Amino acid sequence: MIFVFSAEILGEINNFYGIIPFWDTLLHTLNGFLMAAIGFSLFDILNNKLKSINLSPIFLCLFSFCFSMTVGVIWEFFEYGMDNTFNYDMQKDEYIDEINTVTLDPMQSNKVITINDINYTIIYDKNNNQLVKLNGYLDIGLNDTMKDLIVNFIGAVIFNIFGYLYLKNRDDKFIKNFIIKRKETC
Repeated sequence: MIFVFSAEILGEINNFYGIIPFWDTLLHTLNGFLMAAIGFSLFDILNNKLKSINLSPIFLCLFSFCFSMTVGVIWEFFEYGMDNTFNYDMQKDEYIDEINTVTLDPMQSNKVITINDINYTIIYDKNNNQLVKLNGYLDIGLNDTMKDLIVNFIGAVIFNIFGYLYLKNRDDKFIKNFIIKRKETC
């Protein structure tokens, strides 16, 4: 609930994404950690309940990691869909001053052309009317998406290091706070 509040109420409604530069990165890292905890818990409960199944700690951690990354990718699909369908900007544009592209190769030989030190970009409409002059080249979300997936990866790896140690010792007090336990019935 705190994560949803932080993302939607603080992030979107109160513009923490714009006010605090690392807010998006913090939340995506936390999401990677928490989703790994959920994936870990799902299989840990199954592993402890069924005596016929004895999954190795490495397999549990691998599943947990894959679960977290899949949730992260699906979220990025959602952001892309919202941006393209409803004209939002969930992928947060950013200015960059360098691009590398094969599209601008005049010979179309698949040679990478690098444009450095981009100072401004001018955008025209189809009638050659200048719409806007930008302070650099506007990346429309690719960098944001890749950074989000990288920090999701980092969050998942951090959880799974602790998760692996928990499986080996079963006494890690920190990680116990993030693992869902099966309620014992009387």
